[in-house]
Amino acid sequence: MAIHDYQQYKSQSVMTMTAGEMLLLLYDEIGKRLMRAQLALKKEDYPLFDASVQRCVEIVQYLKDTLDFHYEISFELNRMYDFFLYQLSRLSAGRNPKVIDELHPLVKELRDAFEEASKLAN
Repeated sequence: MAIHDYQQYKSQSVMTMTAGEMLLLLYDEIGKRLMRAQLALKKEDYPLFDASVQRCVEIVQYLKDTLDFHYEISFELNRMYDFFLYQLSRLSAGRNPKVIDELHPLVKELRDAFEEASKLAN
């Protein structure tokens, strides 16, 4: 019963989020999955590493697919997301932790910029 209540609460929380809150949550998830991939590499847990990187790819692809090109910023974001996808493919292929070290701060910086923009919009 408690698990069902938690799932219902979680679902309701997501459904009532603003677009800005959802965007921040997605960026937080990318950051979390990158850290998980880094830890998995250290432990040589390659299935967890692959799953973590794949989830990052799925989130970035979702962000890319939902861009509204009526706004000029979308073109720049599209290029940034292409870069993220390229870096994630490099990470997946080479399992090089330096790629995570390069990518993680960029994701965090973009997340922080969206957080600031969300505050200014409200």
